[in-house]
Order: sequence, then structure tokens, then C-alpha cells
Amino acid sequence: MKVDEIRALSDEELTKQLEAAHQELFNLRFRLATKQLVNHREIPRVKKEIARLMTIIRERELGIKYPEKS
Repeated sequence: MKVDEIRALSDEELTKQLEAAHQELFNLRFRLATKQLVNHREIPRVKKEIARLMTIIRERELGIKYPEKS
């Protein structure tokens, strides 16, 4: 999910996305520990998504606004 798409989400949707990403990371780590994970590059991808979501949430808390691209 791109940053522009994340910024378009409501606060409630952001929270749901963040919870889902944390759950996905947990499942990936579990599969890694049990040697069932095929593509290990999924873990950093999910971590980056969590970081993006948390950054947007923090920007909203601080009231930071970015101009929309056209």
C-alpha cells in the first residue's frame, strides 16, 4: 500500500490496517520459526508497512499536513 493510499484512510481504518499488519508479522515469524516460510523477504515488507502506518498515525496526532499531489 502506497503512502497516498494510507493517507486517504480514516483513523479507524488505519487502526484496523495496523492490527492486521501486526497479526501478519506474528504469523510470518511463527512460520519462520517452524521452517514453513518460503519467502523470507515478506518479513521486512510487513515491517515497512507497519512503520508507514505508524508514521501516518503520528503525523495526524501532531497535526502535520502534506499537500496532495496532482
